[in-house]
Amino acid sequence: MNAPSSSLAQNATRLYLSLIAASVLATIATCTTKNAIAQEYAATTAAAATSATEPQYYQEYQSVIVPAELITAPTAQFVPPPSQIPPPPPPSQIPPPPPVTPTPSSAPSLPVVVPTPSPSPSPAAPPLTPPASLNEPIWVVPATPAPTAPQQVTVPPTVPPAPQPGPILRSPPPGELVVQATDVKIIGVEPETQAYGLEIIQTKPGGQTSPTLLQNDVAILENSGFFSNVTVSTQQNPQGVSVTFVANPVLLQALQLSNAQGLSLSVANSIFKDQFGKPITPGGLNQAVKQINDWYAQNGFTLARVVSLQPTPQGIVVVEVAEGRIADVQLRFVNRDGQSVDENGRPIRFRSQESFVRRQIKLQPGQPFQVRIAQEDLARLQALGIFERTNVTFEGDARNTVVVYNLQERPPRDLRFGGGYNDTLGLFGTVNIQDINFGGLGQRLGGTVLVGTRDVQFDARFVSPYRDTEPNVPGYNANAFRNQGLSNVFTDEVRLPNGDRVRERRYGASVGLEQPLGGGWNGSWGLNYTNVSIRDSGGKVFAKDELGNSLSLSGTGIDDLFSFSFTALQDLRDNPLNPSSGSLARLNTEQFFPIGRGNVLGTKLQANYTQFIPIKLITASHKTPPNPAESQPETIALNVQGGTWVGDLPPYNAFILGGPFSVRGWDTGEIGTSRSYIEASAEYRFPIYRFIGGAAFIDFASDLGSSDDVPGKPGVVRDKPGTGLGFGVGVRINSPLGILRGDLGISNQGDVRFQFGFGQRF
Repeated sequence: MNAPSSSLAQNATRLYLSLIAASVLATIATCTTKNAIAQEYAATTAAAATSATEPQYYQEYQSVIVPAELITAPTAQFVPPPSQIPPPPPPSQIPPPPPVTPTPSSAPSLPVVVPTPSPSPSPAAPPLTPPASLNEPIWVVPATPAPTAPQQVTVPPTVPPAPQPGPILRSPPPGELVVQATDVKIIGVEPETQAYGLEIIQTKPGGQTSPTLLQNDVAILENSGFFSNVTVSTQQNPQGVSVTFVANPVLLQALQLSNAQGLSLSVANSIFKDQFGKPITPGGLNQAVKQINDWYAQNGFTLARVVSLQPTPQGIVVVEVAEGRIADVQLRFVNRDGQSVDENGRPIRFRSQESFVRRQIKLQPGQPFQVRIAQEDLARLQALGIFERTNVTFEGDARNTVVVYNLQERPPRDLRFGGGYNDTLGLFGTVNIQDINFGGLGQRLGGTVLVGTRDVQFDARFVSPYRDTEPNVPGYNANAFRNQGLSNVFTDEVRLPNGDRVRERRYGASVGLEQPLGGGWNGSWGLNYTNVSIRDSGGKVFAKDELGNSLSLSGTGIDDLFSFSFTALQDLRDNPLNPSSGSLARLNTEQFFPIGRGNVLGTKLQANYTQFIPIKLITASHKTPPNPAESQPETIALNVQGGTWVGDLPPYNAFILGGPFSVRGWDTGEIGTSRSYIEASAEYRFPIYRFIGGAAFIDFASDLGSSDDVPGKPGVVRDKPGTGLGFGVGVRINSPLGILRGDLGISNQGDVRFQFGFGQRF
């Protein structure tokens, strides 16, 4: 009994000891294998280093210096813009560029770093859509050379030529021994540059690496343009190896511009001036990108932005930009819905000659797009008066932009009929026809005919305006007229001998030219003929009034007036219809020649100056100034004017003082009828509600004692005071017909009048 028990115990002891021995042997074998692998990896690394540069060895480190090799980074792809034109924006507006939607990419998350392109063939660069924001650059490595030669600076001779390495392997060759990299670090450069370098290399903490992959990582770092003289070291540890890259920073030496026309090298150098001679860093390049894009925005290059910044190992930063180079300028005639075709798919019919419209556009293919020039083009097209709406849209991409001018024509012809009754014509009918785009050249031809039971009147006019796009072609015009109405000089206080009211009938013609004079002044010249006769309501001619005063210079009641006129005009207003700032100056002279009845030889001289001063008593809280097309501006308007006659003065051509366009609160001509005069006015114009505005005004006029010098003394015999003052308040309404003006004026004699008119007083 005791013998078997002793035998079992001995056998159990032997089995236990055998298991322990096997475990110990397995542990020893495992450690031996790991040590052998680490030694083999270190030996392989040392062999690669020795074959390259014969490095020195240090305790627990084996330095490896690998020749730089080229790396090709994946190119970020972007969705091209739609080819169809978007719906047009509000009138005369240049829309902001559409946003850019990048497609997924494996490119590094730090977009400022763009490795040097590979010389091997690669796919064509994707189109660049205009940016959503000028402060959000799109980083793209163009796979094909730029179409224009880059603007270069001289590279210092000490900078070595760029290496021409071969392709880089993304994984170790088959059969090469790999180990685990427990940690990876880069020393010798700025922290942000270290972070970027750790992101672009292939060796990652916890991942596998090999001598070949480490050589590739050295090439990646050196060819990124941020690192130079890169070495790599490994240190064994129980879990694998620690990897350390030692590098020097690349100092910024020079800039090279690519595809830049608007951006000059001097501007780029001024932006980078604080970075020259210092290490190139991602943060510094990102800051420069924002400054360049801000410069583009401030100088009107709406579509321009930085495409990429490519630092090179030689310390040269290649700045590639896309400035919205205009590949083509197109005209697109659209309907009121913004469509270029009708419901049947046929192109919209237009009347304007395309060659004429193109002469008004200064944007040309090959130029970088500038919003200022486009706005000037739109303003010039709108000033033609033949377009209802004008705007600009874009097609293509930022490298080759197609600028499209979308034009909606106004109806070119307008035919209207009317009729009524008045004292001059009796019962009458009227026909009015206007063509604002005669011949498709923006010329205006129009006329009005009134046929009544007592008289026939007409007014026909042709105008071909001066265009600054054709500086050698003057504007010209012609006019023929016949009209009759109550006299504003011979008013009702003194009538004709038969008791009838005095009427003036005028008919004649004129031709004129207009041309800039320089310095912001425009000049116009005219040859004029007018026949003036004084008549009663039945058309009978009268030479004298009921007091025996002469009504014409000839003494027959009929005068012929031949004259040459000249006007110089300087218009510096911000808005010609409803200004808030600027000034308007006008000088006018008209020389009369002694031809025909009346034998008139005289000179008429006039000067008129208006100043507009913007203020903010009411609109101080407004973030943006009021739009004159939608609301009334707040401004102080000041006007002073005067004139005189030298030589013969027909009495019906004397200056008329008083009325809605002179001194408000007085009737037309009630203050005086003079040879010379002076007027002064002041208005405070302010907004009330959107298109409704108000005004407070004061007017003054004086005949300077010259009413006695008018033949027949029409002002003296009617006991006109010669001097008058008026003040009051008014309302202004923006309407489709223009500005409607209503003024409640009070004269210095206490009379109160409400006077209505179109347009501002001055």
